[in-house]
Amino acid sequence: MKANKILTYSFWILCLLCAACSEIYVVDNQSAPASITFKQDDLTIRTAKAAHHFAIEIAEKPDQQELGLMHRTNLPRDHGMLFIMSGDIPVQMWMKDTLIPLDMVFIDQQGKIVYIAANTVPESTAIVTAGRPVRAVLELAGGTAAMDGIQVGDRVIHSYFKP
Repeated sequence: MKANKILTYSFWILCLLCAACSEIYVVDNQSAPASITFKQDDLTIRTAKAAHHFAIEIAEKPDQQELGLMHRTNLPRDHGMLFIMSGDIPVQMWMKDTLIPLDMVFIDQQGKIVYIAANTVPESTAIVTAGRPVRAVLELAGGTAAMDGIQVGDRVIHSYFKP
């Protein structure tokens, strides 16, 4: 009996030590290194039938883009993350360590949607790309594009894009 108690206590002490040594911190329902923060902003997607508004986080630095929405357990339908590139480049994304399905909306320099990868598979290492250079990628909760009627050719309105 005494040996079982010692093993149980040892197990919990080991768990606490592992948690204390971890490089990941839980902040606002997301796990992220404490040194990486994202600017908050808003954008609008104008479809043929409506304008849809989103509260976004902006990922423009390499460390922000590398982290993206990894480790998050939810993303409200009216939120997203905008990955801003330094120019028109071929962008390759993946879902490694991303726990929720996402819609990846690939956008050109004028804010026109050129490709949508809908409901990408959580934790997949398959490459997701538009097949052409883009200026930005907007990640939304999986299924949002279909529910809001967002399609290729629709316009993203944000100060970053030049109409």
